[in-house]
Amino acid sequence: MKRTSRIFATSRRVALCVVVVLAATSASVAAADEAAGPFGVTAVVGATADSARVGALFTADKAGSLSGNHFCTASVVHSPQRDLIVSAAHCIDGEGDAAGLVFVPGYRDGQAPYGVWKVGKQYLPDGWAHGQDEDSDIAFAAVDELDGRRVEAVTGSNRFAAGVATGATAVTVTGYPNSREVPISCTNKPVAHSATQQRIDCPEFTGGTSGSPWVNGDHEVVGVLGGHEQGGVTADTSYSVVLGTEAAELYKDATGG
Repeated sequence: MKRTSRIFATSRRVALCVVVVLAATSASVAAADEAAGPFGVTAVVGATADSARVGALFTADKAGSLSGNHFCTASVVHSPQRDLIVSAAHCIDGEGDAAGLVFVPGYRDGQAPYGVWKVGKQYLPDGWAHGQDEDSDIAFAAVDELDGRRVEAVTGSNRFAAGVATGATAVTVTGYPNSREVPISCTNKPVAHSATQQRIDCPEFTGGTSGSPWVNGDHEVVGVLGGHEQGGVTADTSYSVVLGTEAAELYKDATGG
């Protein structure tokens, strides 16, 4: 599973221990409609308008001491209220009730360049809420205003897109490994793992990257790292639920649509 295990995590959550070695990875240079290769290579992400939409999740008690304390990834998606983030259900479920959560978009080296945003109402699909079904491992949450502004007005957003065929285009996955204080990203083409799960081969996506968005060239979130084995138990292969009817209905609920 690709989230950070902490002392108060339940026994069903087992820490993923992986030695992270960021090294050059051979990959063929390929081209797609939305991106050019090399595919399957992971690199540190620079501070850009696109990376500002992705951030790290922390428990609220760590808001004043961010360094080394993030445990999952989330990203801003467009909504009429301009306040919505998406992540994996296993990142959000249970954490808000215990200590509350904060979202730090564009987090880098202990700094919060776009502010620290309190996570408010959370939206979990029935399949997860009533049995933690891995095919329902996606969640939305609204974040409170900060200094009178909504998060989407500050960071921009990607669109949430359910119903996109797996592997229709390459996607870029961006997330925060718990062993690093900067985000990493990798571009590749997802493939079907099953009718309800998709997978992508990208190295170095270790604990902490659960919730990472899979974004296509149209700035659409077409996957969220999680699902099978809560995102995968190896650093080189990650999973997402196939965003279908349940995900579309959850987004509708979260946006009041």
